Amino acid sequence: MPRFFLDMPLAAGLGFNLPESVARHVQVLRLQPDDDIILFNGQGGEYAARVTEMGKRHVAVEVLAWDEQDRESPLDLTLVQAISASDRMDYTIQKASELGVSRIQPVISEYCQQRLSGERAEKRLAHWQAIAVSACEQCGRTRVPVILPAIKFEQALAQAAELKLLLSPIGAIRQSELPPSARSAAVLIGPEGGFSDAEETLAVAAGYTPLILGPRIFRTETVAPVIAAILQSRYGDL
Repeated sequence: MPRFFLDMPLAAGLGFNLPESVARHVQVLRLQPDDDIILFNGQGGEYAARVTEMGKRHVAVEVLAWDEQDRESPLDLTLVQAISASDRMDYTIQKASELGVSRIQPVISEYCQQRLSGERAEKRLAHWQAIAVSACEQCGRTRVPVILPAIKFEQALAQAAELKLLLSPIGAIRQSELPPSARSAAVLIGPEGGFSDAEETLAVAAGYTPLILGPRIFRTETVAPVIAAILQSRYGDL
């Protein structure tokens, strides 16, 4: 059944016109009056709803009932992701959202090819958040991961997490050596060129444990879904 995210309060019995962007999506799907849909607003749970009117420029719906469905992981997982090239970063955001990541902190590191500031940074942040919303609509999540504004590497090290990992090809431990339990985790993932030696030194000093995933070197957009799947399998709901 089609699912749509609405950034607004929802309640059973409420009737209203969908925002223009969501209405266009409903029209593209060729939904008709009396067709059922699901709405969610990221506050937990989701709402059964029904299309009541299809106009040329509007779509009216009625909220029928709330479902307390919860598909969120018990693991509070933060990806501290160095900004990569546009399509690669988009892929990272999408797959991390599907895999239940709680938040993504974009980071500007020494070897980043992308340098964002001002209006360009605001537009990119909105673009990433839209990707996360779309992924949640598709995968059934009831909460949307927060995409935080990009900050410098040094600022990103102050993450409050029970388990803090630095993905490194010269890692000190392997996944089999991870602790048996953790309720929260923060993972540092480098850009295409990886983190510099100085950055890795700073991360270790800030309490991050270097972790190597295996004998092969992954692309930056591969690392996020791999480590998210590993941690969700070990501490979350996979």
